[in-house]
Amino acid sequence: MRAVVLREPGPVENLELTDLPLPEVKPGWVRIAVRAFGINRSELHTRLGLAEGVTFPRVPGIEAVGVVDAGGDFEPGQQVVTMMGGMGRTFDGGYAEYTLVPEGQVIPFRSELPWEVIGQVPETLQTAYGSLTTGLDLRKGQALLIRGGTSALGFATATLAKDLGATVFATTRQQDRLDILAEHGVDHPLLDDGDIAAQVRKIVPDGVDAALELVGTPTLPDTLKATRVHGTVCFAGMLSNQWTISNFYPIGYLPAGVRLTAYGGEADDLPASVLQRHLDRIAAGEASLGPAKVYSMAEIRQAHDDLEHNRTAGKLVVLTGRAEGAAP
Repeated sequence: MRAVVLREPGPVENLELTDLPLPEVKPGWVRIAVRAFGINRSELHTRLGLAEGVTFPRVPGIEAVGVVDAGGDFEPGQQVVTMMGGMGRTFDGGYAEYTLVPEGQVIPFRSELPWEVIGQVPETLQTAYGSLTTGLDLRKGQALLIRGGTSALGFATATLAKDLGATVFATTRQQDRLDILAEHGVDHPLLDDGDIAAQVRKIVPDGVDAALELVGTPTLPDTLKATRVHGTVCFAGMLSNQWTISNFYPIGYLPAGVRLTAYGGEADDLPASVLQRHLDRIAAGEASLGPAKVYSMAEIRQAHDDLEHNRTAGKLVVLTGRAEGAAP
């Protein structure tokens, strides 16, 4: 099979498209014929040497979509998604024509959407859904701020939040992306000038009810200031590649009464029913994924370089070459 191997941390040149043996099925594991996989910040962190617990050489990739090839209690040909659980870190991940994963992190679905569309969904939906439910407990009628709105996760979160009946604020650092946010349902697109709290409080003087921090620790203090007393900020992303706080002093750092949580989930945190409903709504034109850029496996270095330098809005997806036309 063809696979992308990261020999060791470093520049994009360390990603090599090569031939590897087909992974052998073992008890409790499922071999998936991968049709597409998303590119994530997690894999960028792995390539840059920022991820912990990774051994090399390694096939990266924390998610993949495709069909069951062998193993487990699934019928061969069953459409599935898989994500997390050590993929691309402690065992080989989704950057390949086949991947072998524990059965417990395989989620079945049925859809006739093209694989490049389905490939945008798994990890993004899981994190958006978990952040809004577990991380923020967002309710109908509440105001939500998404810091880092033109990321794939930002678009997915906005879609789910609007479906819940929330009013959505979302930020971008690029003027030409404000219209993209508005086109995808954001009520208040905001140009990030470093003082989003002031912009938010001109619209809602008490602050938003909830905020999702996707940029990282550089913008977290401002996001906290944009949130009302007894409101909640959920830290779920690190677009800035910065996720630690030096000399953290909670009383001095956190505004009085504002709650700070975090979210990082696994495959079993995304119910199959939620995945199926989301795919069905996309197919019916009732839900938007936001923009995406599609690559071939031979373009993996370009995809990583585009992600690292923030050249595109939305999700980056790679087709393995086995995906032709609509699924399956």
